[in-house]
Amino acid sequence: MECPYCDHPKAHKHDRTSKGSQRFKCPKCDRTFTETLNTLYYRRQVRAEEVETILQCHSEGSSLRGVARSSKRAYGTVVSLLNAASQKAQLVHNQEVQEVDTRQIVADEMWSFVKKSAPPALRKPQRKAGASNRSTVSQKNEKSETAG
Repeated sequence: MECPYCDHPKAHKHDRTSKGSQRFKCPKCDRTFTETLNTLYYRRQVRAEEVETILQCHSEGSSLRGVARSSKRAYGTVVSLLNAASQKAQLVHNQEVQEVDTRQIVADEMWSFVKKSAPPALRKPQRKAGASNRSTVSQKNEKSETAG
């Protein structure tokens, strides 16, 4: 096995982790690592089958809380796993998709958010065009002076 830290070609078996995974040690840099280093499974207490199920459920449109319920995992675990998967996917995308020559772009679906107006009971009354608070106050003062 090649060392992921210094690229030394021969790392040797070096005991096992508490969960039973094989640990390796590099003779050049003296660092230890497992086979799952730099993968979605590194330092996770989730089996590979469960990770695949969680990612599949999310890709089919299930909510994060729904995925957590169906997989019997904590919400934070599901979110952490999906964040790690999206980062790995972004790295793969950036490596593979380069210098794409496009002559035409077609947007199949375009979504936008339109601000929803407040219900009628919560709306502020609209003033008529040209009316202002000062003219209304001065008109009331004139009426009270002429009356008194």
